[in-house]
Formats: sequence, C-alpha cells, structure tokens
Amino acid sequence: MAAGSTIFYKISQVSEVITIDLINTKENRQLLYKYLSKFYGSDKAKELMIKHKNNLFGFNGLAYSLGKRSIEFFCLYFLQDFFVPKPNNQVRPLASVHYEIWRELEAMFIENKHDKQVFILPRGCAKTTIIDMALSVFLHCYGYSVYTIVLANRELDAINFVDQTKKALKNPYIVHAFGNLVNPNKRTVNKLELELDNDTKIQAYSSGSSVRGASYISKKGIFRPTCYIADDYISEQDILSDESKQKKYQKWLKEIEEGGDEAVIRDGKIIKQATKFIVLGTPLARGDFIDQIRKNPEYKVFHRSVVNFDVDEYFKNNEYWQEFKRILFDDTRDDPTEDAKQYYLANIEHMKFPTIWEKYDCCKLAIKYFNKRLAFMQELMCNIENIGDKWFHSNRTQPKEEIENHNFIKTMMAIDTAGVKNKDKRRSDYFAFVVGSLADNGFKYVRKGQLRKFDEFEDYIKHVINLLKEFEDITHVFIEKNTYNGLDVERIQQEIEKDGSLRKRNITFINEMQRKNKDDKISTIVSDVNNGRIIFCEERVEKDFLSQVMEFSGQQFSLHDDACDALSEFANRIDEIEIRREIKSIPRGWLF
Repeated sequence: MAAGSTIFYKISQVSEVITIDLINTKENRQLLYKYLSKFYGSDKAKELMIKHKNNLFGFNGLAYSLGKRSIEFFCLYFLQDFFVPKPNNQVRPLASVHYEIWRELEAMFIENKHDKQVFILPRGCAKTTIIDMALSVFLHCYGYSVYTIVLANRELDAINFVDQTKKALKNPYIVHAFGNLVNPNKRTVNKLELELDNDTKIQAYSSGSSVRGASYISKKGIFRPTCYIADDYISEQDILSDESKQKKYQKWLKEIEEGGDEAVIRDGKIIKQATKFIVLGTPLARGDFIDQIRKNPEYKVFHRSVVNFDVDEYFKNNEYWQEFKRILFDDTRDDPTEDAKQYYLANIEHMKFPTIWEKYDCCKLAIKYFNKRLAFMQELMCNIENIGDKWFHSNRTQPKEEIENHNFIKTMMAIDTAGVKNKDKRRSDYFAFVVGSLADNGFKYVRKGQLRKFDEFEDYIKHVINLLKEFEDITHVFIEKNTYNGLDVERIQQEIEKDGSLRKRNITFINEMQRKNKDDKISTIVSDVNNGRIIFCEERVEKDFLSQVMEFSGQQFSLHDDACDALSEFANRIDEIEIRREIKSIPRGWLF
C-alpha cells in the first residue's frame, strides 16, 4: 500500500478511517519488534513480523496480540501519546518506577498471581494516569474486566478520570485495533459512567458515595464488579479521629470487598478470576486507611519514596545544603528564597541527588523539606512512622529591641481558650495568648506568648483588654468559639466600647468553631518554627509557653497543645487577614 494512503475497515459495525502514516511507522515497528524479541527472541520476532506484515497493528494483529500479554507494551504503543515523549507533546520520559508498576499489574491481571495490591507512592508520581487510566483501558479493551469501579476522593476527581479514560479509548491506535468502543448514541456515557461497545463498563464514584450492591447489566448477563481501584480514597476528614480512620477502613472491608466475587474454577482450571482490588495513594496519618491496608496481609505492598535514602541524615551532613538552609531562613535578605535558589544553581554539582523520577526538582524538594518537613515526609517519602516523636526540634529567638525594629505590616492576637474554676489545675487546659506580627521581610514574629489559668471569667476578659492596650498595632483578634460560644467576644467588645482609645481602633474579631484536626493544623507550622521563619521574642515569650511548644508530640502523645494551637492560628491567619488602609484626602483640583 502506498505511503500516505488510508485504509477503511469495519469493527463492531463502526467504519473508521486511519492514516497509515500514523500507525505503520518505523518507530512503531521498532517498538513492536523490541517487545516481540523480549517474549520470543529476535529470530522468532523477525519471523512473526514477516508473517503478519499485512496486519501488524490492526484488529487481531500482532500488536493486538502482544498487548494482551504485556501491559508495558500496550501502554507504550496503544497509549503512546500519554507515555512517549514526542515533538508534538509535553510528556516526560518514564522512570523505572513506572515500569515496575506495570510489571506488578501484569502479575496481578495477566498472570493472576494475586488479587489485592496497594501502591503507596509519592505525590506527583503520575499514579492516576499510570494505574487508573492505563489499567482501565487495558482491562476493557481485552475484557479482562467486565465491570470496573474507580473510587476517588472527590467527585471532580472521578469526573476527570472518566474524561481522561474516554479520550484514551478514542485515540487512533486503540480505534485502529479495537474499533470505536465509545459510542454515546448506543451506550450509557456520562460524566461518571462509561459503557463500552464491547459490553463492558467503567464507573467512577466519589468516596462519599455508596457502591453497595453495584452491578452491570448487559445482554451477556448481570455482573458484579470485577475490579475495584481506589485512588487517594481518603481526605483530611477521614483522619480526624481514630473513629473516623476505622470507619473508612471498615467501609472498605464491609462494603467494597464484599461487593466483589470469588474465582470460578472447574476441573482445576480458572474460568473466571476473582475480583481484583487495587488501592493507591499516600498515607496521611498513622492508622489511616492506607496504613491499615498496608498492614493487611491479604494485600501485596508496592511502596516507593521520592528518594531512597535517609533525607534527614543527608541534609544534615551535606555542608552545601546546610548553607542553602542558612540562606533560606536569613531574615536580613530581601528575597532569601531566590538567593537560596541561586546558591543551588551555582553549586548544583555538589547538591543534585537522585530522585524517583526526573520530574522532581532537587531544589524544590529541599525547600519543601526545610519549610514543611512533616508534609514532606508524609507526601513525598510516604513515611508516617515518625509521628509521635517531638515535632519541634529547634526555635529561633531574638531580643525585643531587635524584633521591634522591624517594619510590621500586620499584627494580630490569637487566643486558645480554656475553662475557669477547673478542679484539677495540673491537668486542665491553659488559656494561650499569642501576639504576633508579619514583617515586610516575610518573617513572622511572636512578640508575646503566654499561658494562663483564670479563676474568674472576668479575669480573662481584663487580660485581653490589657494586651490590646499594650500592643496598639493589633488590628485583628482570633478567639476560638468552642468554649464560650461567643460570649467572651461580646464581653471584650463591651469593654472596648467603654475605652475611647480602644474604640477608635476598629478591632476586627474572628470567632469561629474549631473543627479541623489539631495535628493537621499544627503540622503546618513545624518547619517554620524549626527553621526560624517564625521568631520568638526573648523577653516577652514566656518559658512555659515555648516549652509547651517544644514538648509537643501530637495530640495523642502530648499533655497540652494550647501554645501550639494558638501559635498555629496566628501563623496561618496572619497571611489571610486584610488591613484596611486609611484613604487620605486629595486636593479637589486633582480630579479635573
């Protein structure tokens, strides 16, 4: 057939026109030969290429048959626009971890070696595309799965998965070999359902939806799910307490796993495989859904981190990275982050380290590590084992005179409230007070930190008023609402109205119920404290306050969290508050 000509073919009563130049290319033939050689040796591969030269890539052709035996080849050929770098796309070269994942999936689905697998992978590792989309397309092209359910955390994630899978199934390499499987005129195709023309179905759910009793009815019969894929199935709401963690895991065991089916075996031969279960994600906390699945002996575990060495030891012992850290947290610089990046570029040969994939930039990884170590360990190292240790390892202090010399652009007070007249004074919670400012250098300064216990409610109100008078630049006050349900805010405002100087300041009160998990909230400030981006006043931050911060090991392992709670509210909210600037009058003549 002449180059550039087209072929007409009919599969499943759908006529398609495919340009030969796109399909039967030198690159595709080389890829086909390479993988045939892996399976059969080079001589047999040549023989097969010659024998099937008239149907290398079409329906029931050589690539079609090879793809059924190799997910790796299937992805590199049939899904090449997603996984193979070309001049007309922005695809990154795959890393060895991606090929390892595909080999695990081959063992699971083609070789039927196991039925349950968990993939624990760092954020940004393309796990949704490599597993969810690629596997679903493979399974339904060949009918390995009749009915696949994909579970995502949010409905938007579920919708995006179906959309991406639909596009993949409509690409020319798939259509040329399998026909047009996506046919909205005849099949159920919407934002969460994708019924294909070969009587199989892919359906996506958000994690809050129930899949109990899910089944697919086609002209071939009624089918229970043959494959479940749970992708980032948990959210922060699922780790708020031990109860919420257990609830998510039990839902999986009782609703999801019970929705599957056992294998059908006749005369020692497998007629139908058992339902397959795949969980992929990143652990958020010890004992969460991912952590419990990891410890379930029925699941084979595939666990990778962004680097395969001890990051704490590496950064601590590398003199270049220690200098990088010093620059990054130098509050005397105009732009310490940019200066640190320039230092890295100037010394890259001494600082570059191997990562799981070329996508991960060493400089960006280091900045995240130094700024948010706990988040780095959880999201990128997939390591939650260190939770329970002391979170704060160091702090930075400066004299009052040096701190007050900075140019503050925002100042607020954050209060973590407690009860009064507690019988057990030793174990009762403290009131925690933080007066803090954000300076024009980007650093945050704790100008006052206190812990108090009051016998009378009015003593607490008076203490707040005194702090407002002491720091005249306070514009906002945050008080958590859980203890007094706004009564304390009303009393403070009444006292402000009695004082002319305070009344003129128009102080804004933020009074909200606190429902967010405290560990999650406090974890956001750990790196900023450890690395000196939050700086404490030597004279005004009391020893007991700072000690309580330094002793914090997570709610489950700490007697008190009051200081950390107030500190985290200040550090997070100071970025969000808006300061009303005074509008000065201008001469009337300037308007004309």
